[in-house]
Amino acid sequence: MTPSIAQNTAFSPDSRVWVYTASRPLTAEESAFAQKKLDAFCQQWTAHNHALKAKAEVFENQLIILMVDETQAGASGCSIDKSVHFLEQLGEAIGADFFERMRFGWVNPHGEIQFAHRPEFKALVQEGKIAADTLVANTLVQTKSQLLDKWLIPFEKSWHKRLV
Repeated sequence: MTPSIAQNTAFSPDSRVWVYTASRPLTAEESAFAQKKLDAFCQQWTAHNHALKAKAEVFENQLIILMVDETQAGASGCSIDKSVHFLEQLGEAIGADFFERMRFGWVNPHGEIQFAHRPEFKALVQEGKIAADTLVANTLVQTKSQLLDKWLIPFEKSWHKRLV
């Protein structure tokens, strides 16, 4: 259940990663639309007039993962601002907020990733439906190697535990 973007061998393990959580599940049509727009954005994304080697993925209709291989050109503050503005516009176009930080993902007993807003997630923890060993999506990963190795971590070792 690792995002396919993490498997991209054309990108350095040190590639920078940003994970954005949608405020709601996207429909299949919205995900396809978002992916098309993301692909176009990554093709033209620059930093100080240098093309960035970038890739993006809509994952599980709930997350947008953006990756930049900085071995060729690094993402600057201005280029990161461009990506934020792009995601704000994309969100407006489909009626979703991609800057939802209090929506958490976890792997259910059937091996599927589920999402809930903080109050619902907290209730699931209190009910014992999310246990210490339940795998949660670590949306704070910062590199491709972390996306590969630390994407899903036990709840007891996650940042989520501090918030519930």
